[in-house]
Amino acid sequence: MADSERPAKRQVSTEPPPVVHDSEDDEDEIIIDEADARPTDLYLDTYLQRTSTVYGCLVCGKYFQGKGPKSYAYSHSIDEDHHVFLNLETAKAFSDPSLEDIRSVLAPSFTREAVSILSSPSYLSKQSYDLAHNAYLPGYVGLNNIKHNDHVNVVIHALLHVAPLRDYLLLSNLVGKEPELAEEKLWNPKLFKAQVSPHEFLQEVNRASGGKFRLEKQGDPVEFLSWLLNRLHIDMGGTRKRNSSPIFSVFQGELRVEIQQVLVQSASGGTQKPRFDIDRAIKTNSSPFLFLAVDLPPPPLFQDAVEKKNIIPQVSIHSVLSKYDGFTTQESGGQLRRYKCKILPQYIILHFKRFTNNNFVDEKNPTIVTFPLRGLDFADYVDTPSTTTIYDLVANIVHESVAGTTRDKEHTVWKVHGEGEKWLQLQDLMVEETRKEMIFLGETVLQIWERRAPSA
Repeated sequence: MADSERPAKRQVSTEPPPVVHDSEDDEDEIIIDEADARPTDLYLDTYLQRTSTVYGCLVCGKYFQGKGPKSYAYSHSIDEDHHVFLNLETAKAFSDPSLEDIRSVLAPSFTREAVSILSSPSYLSKQSYDLAHNAYLPGYVGLNNIKHNDHVNVVIHALLHVAPLRDYLLLSNLVGKEPELAEEKLWNPKLFKAQVSPHEFLQEVNRASGGKFRLEKQGDPVEFLSWLLNRLHIDMGGTRKRNSSPIFSVFQGELRVEIQQVLVQSASGGTQKPRFDIDRAIKTNSSPFLFLAVDLPPPPLFQDAVEKKNIIPQVSIHSVLSKYDGFTTQESGGQLRRYKCKILPQYIILHFKRFTNNNFVDEKNPTIVTFPLRGLDFADYVDTPSTTTIYDLVANIVHESVAGTTRDKEHTVWKVHGEGEKWLQLQDLMVEETRKEMIFLGETVLQIWERRAPSA
């Protein structure tokens, strides 16, 4: 074909493409000056004029509009595992938003503003959703029971609802400890799956405790909580001084202990219960505490004569707390003792001494303790209260044993009740709502009470 018969070549526009504003939103509108827009045979240039910001996948070469969580680029990165894109306007390469979500799951971070609303009723009533669209409440997420670590799981849940300790851990920068921490994942609203594995935390516990708390061995949450609080206190730079660490600031109180030697009773007076004699010397000591141990009355030894069944006794929490009223005496090792609190902490941990050990087996006291969920008054158990003595329940750890009375049976179960707008029962991966009037019917072993604000 002669050159004169050939069609003239179309000129390619040398003008720069119209300005396109980069945004996370997929629905960005582009303002294009009609006078500057010129027809061209370049498909990409036409695409740029008709859509929002265009991103090219550097793995397969495909083009996508926008990069928000609902965009095709985001879906492409998840489905095809392609995570590097190029902004065709600015020529800047970046990793796609799905990687940010992965980072937020592996190492979530919290700001002070985000932490300040974690305890608000509006936050606790707002559900989050995992990738399978399963609803969950941040802070009330199931923990895997890898082998026999349910006694650890309940302690983790209970402690991470103590607001000052939770806030400190979420905001602290513990370099080198990120993989071992579980509190950030439990409160993460962007989980891929509505459960958390405490495997890294348990490995660190096993190492730090010298093998005392192992995955394959059923343990006692009271022993674990005692070890964990003291370990955290040391790691946070705490000393013997009061308020030297967040642990002491939150949980440490002070107890007054009065001691008097028991006189040998004559034969005629042997049936009388020993009492303090004000005419003899009384030794007074002050002792700091993180726990208040509560003794339960012994269960009956014989069956009911009418129903031929073992009776499960029921007592109120004030009757067992009378140990700390400053009048009730206990005899031990030839000494009389009576207790009363001098200083009550912001959070009180009560340990109900349900298990006793003899030479053969561990025995469990089945006595049920009744208690209110809110408004427990500790005024009778402190000398001169400097602030309010009204406390509300935060966490309640109970023990269930199908096979008997010991803690190391195959079917031993530990559960924790957590406070929120509604009370939830957590047992490993199971998280379900429970009725408030049913909570005290369990065999409570540990409780955490929070001092009510004076203005509440």
